[in-house]
Amino acid sequence: MGTRTRKRTPTDRQSYEVEAEWSEADLALLEELKRAEGRLPDDAPRALLSIRLSVLTDDTTSPVRQELDLRKLALDRGRRVIGVASDLNVSATKVPPWKRKELGDWLNNRAPEFEEILFWKLDRFVRRLTDLSTMIDWCFKYGKNLVSKHDAIDLTTTTGKIMVTIIGGIAEIEAANTSTRVTSLWDYTKTQSAWLVGKPPYGYETAEDESGRIVLVIDKDAYRALHWCRDAAMRPKPASARRMARVLVRARLCGPGLTASTLLRRLRNPALIGYRVEEDKNGGVRRSKVVLGSDAKPIRVADPIFTEDEFDGLQAALDRRGKDQPTRTPGGATQFLGVLICDDCGTNMTVQKNRVKDRSYMYLRCGKCKAGGHGAPNPYEIYSKLVEDVLKVLGTEPVMTREYRQGAEARKEQQRLEQSISYYMTGLEPGGRFTKTRFTKEKAEKTLDDLIKQLESIDPESTQDRWVAVHNGKSFQARWEEGGMEAMAADLLRIGVKCKVKRTTVKGVRAPRIHMKLVIPKDVRERLIIKDDDFAESF
Repeated sequence: MGTRTRKRTPTDRQSYEVEAEWSEADLALLEELKRAEGRLPDDAPRALLSIRLSVLTDDTTSPVRQELDLRKLALDRGRRVIGVASDLNVSATKVPPWKRKELGDWLNNRAPEFEEILFWKLDRFVRRLTDLSTMIDWCFKYGKNLVSKHDAIDLTTTTGKIMVTIIGGIAEIEAANTSTRVTSLWDYTKTQSAWLVGKPPYGYETAEDESGRIVLVIDKDAYRALHWCRDAAMRPKPASARRMARVLVRARLCGPGLTASTLLRRLRNPALIGYRVEEDKNGGVRRSKVVLGSDAKPIRVADPIFTEDEFDGLQAALDRRGKDQPTRTPGGATQFLGVLICDDCGTNMTVQKNRVKDRSYMYLRCGKCKAGGHGAPNPYEIYSKLVEDVLKVLGTEPVMTREYRQGAEARKEQQRLEQSISYYMTGLEPGGRFTKTRFTKEKAEKTLDDLIKQLESIDPESTQDRWVAVHNGKSFQARWEEGGMEAMAADLLRIGVKCKVKRTTVKGVRAPRIHMKLVIPKDVRERLIIKDDDFAESF
């Protein structure tokens, strides 16, 4: 049965594009709302608008509508809009608020800039009760409020707190039902020979047959690329995966981001025989395995790109050229990954394992230099030298942690003092209540002087919500002695410290001479400040 040339995606839902949604009327209304907001007092409470959308369909509310409605709500509440956290094409079930690109930055780094978070509906904000509970705890800790346009949510009232929990529970039930339906669909799909949903494996694309069903057909460019790679791997002197990737990119048969590891994963995928596959999660290597049907036989979903003999021959050729690299560990095979970089090409240095005759050894190599730039032997010696250099430069620096300070109490005290000063100044005016006797006048003047001194002693910064750096009594050397190289590596990666490794060939000597140079950011002291993660337990 023939297929139509028109391609079709597995779903009709489309990603949202901001530029295409704002109409002239919307923009005019936006400007009108901003002008009205400009008439609010300077000390008006500040609001952050949270906008989210997974996909744009006829049943969803567009981000433009959400923003305009929330700006009206902020204006009605007398709030000044300080910013808009717009996270589009983001699932609230999969991505909690603190992990979204824009809203997460406001929550983790810009909390002093707003007092309220406004959202259109609770399911636009969260869809899991645990995420909602985490956000409520965060709001109580930082003195923030959550307000919904279409739900009775207000953390400043007992009723609002109860309501937000009930609505959040309903949203989680709805999300759980959706998850169950999706999981059931995928489980059913795995047993079918027809292609129902999902992204096709490399080498195939979706099309419609004459009956309108979605089927998998072979992508011609991918077919050429895969067969060329098989021929290159089966030569007496086979080409490396890196060489194959460069040729395919240069021939424009693959995108510029193709890497050797991605190419190898494609070449080892049993889907190239036309079988249905699923991810094999055993071990640290990403592979796919064949799904067996109820008859214990592989389920064929498309015409094969390789015959079974061709595929088996390709796997044997790849196995002959493959090397037994260090086993993946939770911390990674390479320590200080992302810190140690090649001085010549600027890519990360990674640990590789090689075997010559009966002797195996490990060395560091980069990603782009030819043959790894001669390599850097003895990784642990390089680690030790890096630790020594870092301790000399940064070991004595104090460990500072970031803490959040609210200015509400200081603002109340400032307001009380200003009112008291105004009261006494009025009473000391001619004919005022404190000018009737010398005794009352002197007492009032003394009290007024004391109040003025108290007001002058209040630091203006203490009246603002702010982050402050507090010394925890330790140096970074003590911190790293307790946490080991893992703690040091995490801190160096966090603050952006790099160590350039330069390798110089020595005549008559196989191993190169190694030179190491630390690159420290100019604002290293500011970067060293540890920012505690309020949401760490929620991940």
